[in-house]
Amino acid sequence: MLMHADLMLTLANDHHRELIAEADRQRLLTIAQKARVARKRPAARGRPAGNLTSCEPSAAVPAR
Repeated sequence: MLMHADLMLTLANDHHRELIAEADRQRLLTIAQKARVARKRPAARGRPAGNLTSCEPSAAVPAR
């Protein structure tokens, strides 16, 4: 079956656009899913809760 060259180029471009759109959708879904997981995590334990300094005394630990 012979196809016109312009038709083949149009079909290839359409397919390429579909692939790009699918990749964009997948990327956005991944970002949204990571945001939901991050929101569900418990309170930040072990991480500083802001720019306030700790109330505990800190001591320099010698290097091993």
